[in-house]
Amino acid sequence: MSIAPSMRRSKAFNLANLLTYGRLVAVPVVVGLLFWPEDHWSRWAALAIFALAAVTDYLDGYIARAYAQQSSLGRMLDPIADKLLVAACLLMLVADKTIQGWALWAAIVILCREILVSGLREFLAELKVSVPVSKVAKWKTTLQLLAVGFLIAGPAGETVLPHTVLIGTILLWASAILTIYTGWDYLKTGIHHLMDEE
Repeated sequence: MSIAPSMRRSKAFNLANLLTYGRLVAVPVVVGLLFWPEDHWSRWAALAIFALAAVTDYLDGYIARAYAQQSSLGRMLDPIADKLLVAACLLMLVADKTIQGWALWAAIVILCREILVSGLREFLAELKVSVPVSKVAKWKTTLQLLAVGFLIAGPAGETVLPHTVLIGTILLWASAILTIYTGWDYLKTGIHHLMDEE
């Protein structure tokens, strides 16, 4: 039995999905504020919107599970929104030299892992293989969001909390280490199923 168009629309616009859409909309807004000429107000505004978007990352999943609002669209868009938010912020922070020196390698590791995992997920989806998100992957995401938050605050944050950028850089390295660990898990699963296919 086919699903009525009105039911499909209602699923697309349930609260869980609306929060995910909001996270997608936040990406260009945060990027625009970080692109703004160096000014403390734009940094604080970018941090506020980023923090709100990060909170929705937890809320949309919780609401989807608690109120039976899970959908294929939500499952597809949720990780995309997360990756776009983190990747766009990292690129802007590298551009304005908040992330520089050896810390660039941590950002590169994180970005490369996200591309690798996206490709592996697409490959595994074709084989109808589901890879559940582990606790370590959740910790990785939390550390990433904290690191990026501290780095977005950057020079503005230094006026409130000394060594804000240093704290953000340390958290970035910690998340990069967990990124390698969780990326290896995905890679092992992908290689295992690839060998089975061969």
